[in-house]
Amino acid sequence: MKIILASKSPRRKELMDMLNLKYEVIVSNADEILEEGLNAQEQAKRLSYIKAKKVFEETSGDRVVIGSDTMVIKDNKIYGKPKDEEDAFKILKELNATKHQVITGLAILVERNGKYEEYLDCDITEVHFKNMTDTEIKNWIATGKAIDKAGAYAVQGEFCVFIEKINGNYWAVMGLPINKVYDILKIINE
Repeated sequence: MKIILASKSPRRKELMDMLNLKYEVIVSNADEILEEGLNAQEQAKRLSYIKAKKVFEETSGDRVVIGSDTMVIKDNKIYGKPKDEEDAFKILKELNATKHQVITGLAILVERNGKYEEYLDCDITEVHFKNMTDTEIKNWIATGKAIDKAGAYAVQGEFCVFIEKINGNYWAVMGLPINKVYDILKIINE
């Protein structure tokens, strides 16, 4: 059965590579607009589903399409990808020396022998930041790695020195709850 990752994220691709499976990447280019009235968990699941569904509808045959979306939440405020460096600085100042949640949604859509199934889930992880100086924040932003990430940071790579601890799924913070992907793929292949 064909497996498709509906994401342009190099981090999600890196995580999928850990499964040692043949898969292809098809970028969904779905609108990532938040819907009024939904909480962060519902938003993450919905955006994951929209990404997967767009690619699912553009493909055919027996297939598994995997979509995911990650957002950072603090005090009920959702932090997506920053618009620019100024926005990245503002986001990191608000997250500085605090704990926040990272919610990563997962949607896996399956067609096998004409039968359709879908799996929707999300992971919630608590991330604690150490105190960062303005200079440290600016130096991180200057690497160019803050702009394409929810919350303007990445747990992997240089930013790791500012993370005090993580309570929950590291892989979900990185962008894909790969353990859940594995479990669902295992169910599908039984």
